[in-house]
Amino acid sequence: MHQHQVSGKRFGGVTLLNAVITVVEILGGIFSGSLSLLSDAMHNLSDTISIAIGYGAQIISQRPENSKRTYGYQRAQILAALFNAALLVLIAVVLIIEAIQRFQHPEKIDGPLMLVVAVIGLIANFVSMFLLNAGKDTSLNIKATYLHLLSDTLSSVAVIIGALVLTFTDAEWVDPLLTIIVALYIAYEAWPIIKTTFNILMQTSPAVNYDEIERDLLAIDGICHVHHLHAWMIDEHHNSMSLHINCDDIRLSEAEQIYQQVDQLLKNKYQIDHVTIQAECYRGRHERLFNPDSDQF
Repeated sequence: MHQHQVSGKRFGGVTLLNAVITVVEILGGIFSGSLSLLSDAMHNLSDTISIAIGYGAQIISQRPENSKRTYGYQRAQILAALFNAALLVLIAVVLIIEAIQRFQHPEKIDGPLMLVVAVIGLIANFVSMFLLNAGKDTSLNIKATYLHLLSDTLSSVAVIIGALVLTFTDAEWVDPLLTIIVALYIAYEAWPIIKTTFNILMQTSPAVNYDEIERDLLAIDGICHVHHLHAWMIDEHHNSMSLHINCDDIRLSEAEQIYQQVDQLLKNKYQIDHVTIQAECYRGRHERLFNPDSDQF
């Protein structure tokens, strides 16, 4: 419980710090005329929203299962991740469109002001990373946020480089160029999250060797056939599976012993957390592990 409270305080501190620096960068971007500074501000804004939503989803996901949510609330974090990633992509598209327009109609940029604000943003990102550093190896959620902040830090470094160039030269094209680079990086960072959350929400099977699973199950004494197998991901950490096994005409107490072996095998070797098994004597003996394969997508 104490660790959860500490994590909450750290999340709260990082959220507040990111919100403040976002406002500073937006004002700095407007008054300096720097689009890359505004792009960094939008990145920080998305992170502020992401941290707040991510922490809220983490709290919701810890609620116990009930009659309305029999698998619990673990997918709250998946929905939050999908929302945050989609927001990142939307921001990246807007920034690229604005940068292209800025190439066509360059504007005078206040390099020194841009530099000061970018340095402040860099310091704030370092402080945020320090706040979450202690928990990044104990919580995947905190680690994901930590890596997000690391990308913010790299973005701030890019803006500082651009500010230094604009302070000593009139190369206004550097600002929209850096904006496009940062926007592409944001989209690149968001794509794996979208792909993973899409797969989970589509109930994609976890990446395990199903032929090997079938061989291991058939090696258990009492199982003569396996069919009608379904596997899906509840979230990125929890997998479920249901399957039918054919056995001889045995007593229920003997079937329970087989169930225990199947459960332990799938949990320990294949990280399947929840297993539902249906034992049958004759039905399904000629069916395959999966239904006849169709075109896979």
